[in-house]
Amino acid sequence: MPGFKFLAYDIDGREQRGVIESDSPRLARATLRAQGLFPLDVALIEAANDASNSSGLARFGRRTDSLSTEQLAGITRQLATLVGAGLTIEGALGALVEQAETERERQVVAQLRASIREGQSLAQAMGLFPQSFSELYRTLVGAGETSGKLPDVLLKLADYVEDQQAMRQKLITAMVYPAIVVVICAMVVVGLMLYVVPQVVGVFDATKQTLPLMTRALLGLSTLLKLTWWLWIIAAIAVTVTFRLAMKKTTQRRRFHALLLRLPIIGRLIRVREASQLAATLSILVGSGVPVLAAMNAGVGVVSNLPMREALERAANQVREGVSLSRALQSQNTKPALFPPVMLHLVASGEASGRLPETLASAARQQQRELETRTARLAALIEPAMIVIMGVIVLCIVLAVLLPIFELNQLVSR
Repeated sequence: MPGFKFLAYDIDGREQRGVIESDSPRLARATLRAQGLFPLDVALIEAANDASNSSGLARFGRRTDSLSTEQLAGITRQLATLVGAGLTIEGALGALVEQAETERERQVVAQLRASIREGQSLAQAMGLFPQSFSELYRTLVGAGETSGKLPDVLLKLADYVEDQQAMRQKLITAMVYPAIVVVICAMVVVGLMLYVVPQVVGVFDATKQTLPLMTRALLGLSTLLKLTWWLWIIAAIAVTVTFRLAMKKTTQRRRFHALLLRLPIIGRLIRVREASQLAATLSILVGSGVPVLAAMNAGVGVVSNLPMREALERAANQVREGVSLSRALQSQNTKPALFPPVMLHLVASGEASGRLPETLASAARQQQRELETRTARLAALIEPAMIVIMGVIVLCIVLAVLLPIFELNQLVSR
């Protein structure tokens, strides 16, 4: 039974919005009237795959019809709790419809419930909303339905989504202050160059004094910025657009990702982050009863760096031929090493002891701690570095302004 979102007014003239399940818009309107509402608009809830939507807003960021990470984690945990308490999936989704705090959540859950009533599995129903429920998410839900461990799998999924969101927030928080420092430094320097320096140094024009080389260079740079500031803005926009267009091509994106991996500090951070996500994903999949090969194929989707993704695909082919997971990953560890040796040793230990899910979870936690530590160190280095750079630039500007004053004082003292 499809779901419909409606806009109606009650007998007191108050606006009412919500979701209702019915066989047709006409029956939905009749149901609303029977409830004492006056329907103004009743529209079918569409799945989140519309080609029209994907060609527009999706190009510029997260689509507006997808659930946020916080919403997804909340729905997953609530669904796990309700199903674990003995409710059917349909009943649990019905409770989530009433619990939903946003219209988008209500629409998605109502459509899932309608698909369940039509005989689809929960994983199949989630396939209608690939922007909200990733392939990895649907694979885990399907494994939970097949094995009869859906509540446990959903709890693991909720933990996974929340952990990934928490790690992302920590990374963003760690880099916010350095970013603010960079922006403020740039604004201060531009302000000094465009407004302060010309006015201060212009005082010496009346003296007909030959200005020091450093002062003349600073004035020349200030004049250049005044005349060409708009060109710099256009150039920045052009570089940004060109970069975005280049990143749409797989070849260019692969080269850029490979370059990032070779950078001294950034490359290590990227490898640790990708390894952490991969280990956590494999841990949940293998622990839920998914075969290692299928888990690796699903885990490819969480690796965003193209060289690492391609290495994981080659490793999956080796696993298909009978090679162990640790040896397959080890064979892809060219220079620079794509997968951390500690993680590979833990995987090998888990395969030998038959505790692969647990060792993968330990590897994920170890890599996550290392990522947090390295990110904090990087942020701690950037802050004083930017302050020092800012101090040197301001010192040069101050010296360029003070040198003519020193020379003028020497002439007066003579």
